[in-house]
Amino acid sequence: MESTILIIDDHAETIRLLSAMLRDQARVLFATNGLAGLEIARAERPQLILLDVEMKSMDGFAVCSRIMADPDLRHCPVMFVTASAGIDSEVACLDAGAVDFISKPLNGAVVQARVRTHLRLQAALASLDTLASRDGLTGLHNRRAFDAQFAQEVARHRRQRAPLGVALVDVDHFKQYNDRYGHQMGDECLRSVAHALAQCSRRPGEVVSRYGGEEFVVLLPSTNVDAVLRFGQWICAHIEALQLPHDVSTVGRNVTISVGLCSVTPGPDDTPARLLDVADKALYEAKRAGRNRSTMGVAAHGTVATLPTPC
Repeated sequence: MESTILIIDDHAETIRLLSAMLRDQARVLFATNGLAGLEIARAERPQLILLDVEMKSMDGFAVCSRIMADPDLRHCPVMFVTASAGIDSEVACLDAGAVDFISKPLNGAVVQARVRTHLRLQAALASLDTLASRDGLTGLHNRRAFDAQFAQEVARHRRQRAPLGVALVDVDHFKQYNDRYGHQMGDECLRSVAHALAQCSRRPGEVVSRYGGEEFVVLLPSTNVDAVLRFGQWICAHIEALQLPHDVSTVGRNVTISVGLCSVTPGPDDTPARLLDVADKALYEAKRAGRNRSTMGVAAHGTVATLPTPC
């Protein structure tokens, strides 16, 4: 994936020079003032920001302060571009939160070398972050990654007043499956279910995670109650259609799942923990009603409404 560099500078000639120096290393975007630069940064999430210190409307230190205070941007590395020389200037840039600085007049070889170093570092950090956020068995996002994404989506949907859906999935009678077929086959079963859930969840923003043991969770952005109900029925039918043998299940001859659902436009009191609790109660009801089905939880009253038919 190509890296993106954002140049924020109010001098067109500096932007032109930096763009010419860096266009072979990354996709280069630019803004001619701090506010425009912040908007582009939020939209594009660049791998590196080159920020001029001496800008008129909002100087580089003020822009950097906004970047460091923004949860969506504070991990974007900033390199200051400055004409000021001396130790005090260098220390001020680093103390402001920058990872490095480039001195004017610009030297092409130095600019390219410094930028190349930080792009490599960002690529390495991104690789480590990917490893830390993935479940080793299934390759799905792990619970840590899900919890972080869920918190962001609840906040975003609260701001936008949009419905957010959650599906909590449990493989029916998985302990008996392990006892009958062995843990190696149990692992293969979880991989198959994980792959099928990922195939069913391909809309932008949908996140499938292994929540723990034989439990999975699916985050469904901008999804109302009717759409979440249809999704629950669909994934139940999709997993059963895999025809993974489970001859000790009391539900049927193949592996099945039970699903607890929740869809709500988050209000001030709707935390991620509360929405998951509603989905968890709905999952309990799905199991109590016979498994191999999905049940919708009602967040407003903490109660659940069971679907009239199994999946």
